[in-house]
Amino acid sequence: MVAWAAREGWNPGRQDAACFQAADPNGFWVARLDGDVAACMSLVTYAPEFAFLGFYITRPDLRGHGIGHALWQHVLATSRAQTIGLDGVPDQQDNYRKSGFVLAHRNIRFGGVLPEDGVRDTGIVPIEPSDTDALSDYDRTCFPAPRRRFLESWLSTDGHVGLMVREGSNINGYGVIRPCLDGHKIGPLFAETTDIAESLLRELARHAAGGMIFIDPPEPNTDAVELCGRLGLKPVFETARMYRGTAPELPLFRTFGISTFELG
Repeated sequence: MVAWAAREGWNPGRQDAACFQAADPNGFWVARLDGDVAACMSLVTYAPEFAFLGFYITRPDLRGHGIGHALWQHVLATSRAQTIGLDGVPDQQDNYRKSGFVLAHRNIRFGGVLPEDGVRDTGIVPIEPSDTDALSDYDRTCFPAPRRRFLESWLSTDGHVGLMVREGSNINGYGVIRPCLDGHKIGPLFAETTDIAESLLRELARHAAGGMIFIDPPEPNTDAVELCGRLGLKPVFETARMYRGTAPELPLFRTFGISTFELG
């Protein structure tokens, strides 16, 4: 599924498959034709109240035959989640609306090379395994459901680097950078202020060794969008964040980069 996503130009992380499966081992589906995979889809359930849909891809030579739609209907019928989210390409919004999804906002992917500024922020520290409880609690204030299993895998995978800003027992922001097929992606990036977000972004970008970085802020967070522009990053892609069910009330002012388009 990750290889198919790469073929579609989605630029997945090099270790995404294992991390994604850790979030919900039963959340990944395929349709087969004569024994071969013909379509795929994920529906990762974080909690009874929230699931996230992704990886909706039909093999190019089999498109237009209803295979993907049949898989879509089957997988959605299995879910008992009160709310399901997705990040879809904008030109598919009408199709998602037919299944009850409603547009919440756009996410805009920015990409570019962040120049080394030579200034290190000594208030930023690596995330350690002992921080997992506190970090999970902070993450829950920015995400619609608890996702400890995902975070444990996301933070411990080779090549992934997690950094945070902590004041006493309070976490004021954290971010993760990971290697992708093309450059590195930063996500999530959650922070209490734009200054904290910028410091984290700069420190995380150092781990890209001067290469391309990508980050996906939600458009309603105008401070995040302006920050990306001020740092010289350019819009390269966008998605439509949609929900079926009651849309979660999230503090998007803290979200300077969503985690992934596939898992929310």
